[in-house]
Amino acid sequence: MSKINKQADELNKIIKQDNPAIYNLLSENGKAIFFPKKGILSQTREAKGKKINATIGIAVEDDGSPVRLTSIAKNISLDPKDIFPYAPSYGKPELRKVWQNMIKKKNPSLKARISLPVVTTGLTQGLSISGYLFINPGDKIILPDKFWPNYKLIFENAYNGILDTFNTFKNGGFDVGSFEKKLKKQKGKKIILLNFPNNPTGYTLTNKEAKELAKIIKENSEIGNEIIVICDDAYFGLVYKKGIYKQSVFSLFADLDKNVLAIKIDGATKEDYTWGLRVGFITYASKGISKGCFSVLESKTGGIIRGNISSSSHLSQSLVLKAITSLRYENEKTKKYNFLKSRFNKVEQVLKNNKYSKFFSVLPYNSGYFMCIELRKGLDPEKIRQVLLNKYDTGVIAGENFLRIAFSSVSEKHISKLFENIYNACEFYEKH
Repeated sequence: MSKINKQADELNKIIKQDNPAIYNLLSENGKAIFFPKKGILSQTREAKGKKINATIGIAVEDDGSPVRLTSIAKNISLDPKDIFPYAPSYGKPELRKVWQNMIKKKNPSLKARISLPVVTTGLTQGLSISGYLFINPGDKIILPDKFWPNYKLIFENAYNGILDTFNTFKNGGFDVGSFEKKLKKQKGKKIILLNFPNNPTGYTLTNKEAKELAKIIKENSEIGNEIIVICDDAYFGLVYKKGIYKQSVFSLFADLDKNVLAIKIDGATKEDYTWGLRVGFITYASKGISKGCFSVLESKTGGIIRGNISSSSHLSQSLVLKAITSLRYENEKTKKYNFLKSRFNKVEQVLKNNKYSKFFSVLPYNSGYFMCIELRKGLDPEKIRQVLLNKYDTGVIAGENFLRIAFSSVSEKHISKLFENIYNACEFYEKH
């Protein structure tokens, strides 16, 4: 058990008073973490703007601008002050506010108060922060059995949690019944991890399924269970079909019940095609939560970042902020959305050919970057993958009994050939 610092204890008292359920959901590490308000950071803050400032650990020119190498600075058109100094551990204040407003705009049904997003180094760090704050060794994380393998490293290896899966699909849609059954098995603290559009399947809930999930969670919370719902919104906004829930499911959970803490983990990574910039966000919501409690959660999150990486890339944050406040932003986003949707449509068109059913069936998909095919019994996904690499010059990802295809990274003109190669590889494997 981590030792509770006086500053952490003060934060915990605020949460206990405001919402005991959130306090109970915190892990031992989560209870112990805090953002230091005293010491170097506070002294540096107090000295800001002084004529002589010998507090901050960066080098400055005689004109007060950051020291920089011309060989680096000449390649970036942004103001040096938005590139070279450290960003705050919480992230650039302007970016946090703009992103909060964007969450509200993209989710018009979201009427609940939400926290000011804290900037993370990609969504992976956001997920890791949720593990740090809320997962004790042995805690179970309820999630679909089709999930991003990196969850194992994040939640099992790092925090000794246990991934507890339910069946993802039934009758061509999300297996809501399997989710409900799994949720009912656990009593007390529950951690749910939902990822839509889903990686690897490219599936997003229908409007009906989304509402059913919210109803099930609400019923579980109303009988006294304390629940965390982690919404991994990595591919948010990329929904290609009608009747699909286009908002984040976070909007359904944000004001559900005082016993439900909703966590939204999103970012520019996939939404804005800035994978290498590593700009993500973590945002909190719960019914009736106060600004003080939000401040505590943000402070604890900032403390984790401060004690782990200090702060995220200032340059990356400035580039993202510049883009999303640009007048061209919405038009550019629409063009790229249509570009990916065209590839999605091509996949749908190609897979209408009944011949493919000889070797595989298509798992439900309607969004995101990916789709999956489930191989016929007796076909080994890894061996098929090797045949594709060595004989057909084609790469896919092999799962337990399926192949994941990232149509996002395949030119539309090659999509027909891609599935023809998979068919031929299955045929070759069967004959040999």
